[in-house]
Amino acid sequence: MAESRKKPDWLKIKLPKGESYKSVHDIVQKHRLHTICTSGKCPNMGECWDLGTATFMILGDICTRSCKFCNTKSGKPLPADPEEPENIAKSVQLMNLKHAVITSVDRDDMSDLGSAHWALTIKKLKEVNPNITIEVLIPDFQGKTDLIDKIIAVRPEIISHNLETVEALTPRVRSAAKYRTSLSVLNYIASSGIRAKSGIMLGLGESEDEILKTMDDILATGTSILTLGQYLQPTKQHLPVERYVHPDEFAALKDIALKKGFSMVESGPLVRSSYHAEKHIRTTP
Repeated sequence: MAESRKKPDWLKIKLPKGESYKSVHDIVQKHRLHTICTSGKCPNMGECWDLGTATFMILGDICTRSCKFCNTKSGKPLPADPEEPENIAKSVQLMNLKHAVITSVDRDDMSDLGSAHWALTIKKLKEVNPNITIEVLIPDFQGKTDLIDKIIAVRPEIISHNLETVEALTPRVRSAAKYRTSLSVLNYIASSGIRAKSGIMLGLGESEDEILKTMDDILATGTSILTLGQYLQPTKQHLPVERYVHPDEFAALKDIALKKGFSMVESGPLVRSSYHAEKHIRTTP
């Protein structure tokens, strides 16, 4: 099914509104912050911002990669903002968050791929907000374990890295990342003792067998949290939607994933990586 055709009723999105939404919007604007909520055109932005939560995107809003599913701008990024860690920490404090989610663009242009800035942001978050719990959604850092170690060393409660799609579709969907490299990143995270999390999009042309095989591959790394969501084409320049997956199928896949051994599964048409992230911190590893 092409994206230009009418979307099914279950993909209707709640429009942003309410005082909490306005408060989050104002804080993000005042401190010159980027969020994946806006850059990624997240369908849950209204719901999450109404609840006073947001997923912050560090290291700018221009990515060095150009994945065919992602709405984030690609090109030559600006230098990292040295004030960003402090600004995010203070913003989280103003929002009175108990759980913060941080992600970033890929910074293949930086010598350390942005890992030091990542670590400083997490450290500053904890200094300013000592009771907060943190989930980070990291890039693959080209599979370099010494860079991943910088994230592990500052001990966020959950480290997430998305596989995004099944192995056969990876070269078409992801511009530089490799399926097996992402699996090795997840395995390295899980072996550190920190809870690992990953997710994939459905509707890009994958078969059910491929979905189930991908679940097995992710579970074999020691990853305990899984998200499954519908791919939505951001613009006509991105990959088309091959199929709209029915909510009943998402529910059935959730049951299968839980029976396979995942401790927490978010599965639904509008599910994205950080959806209900505050609940994941309470699961048993």
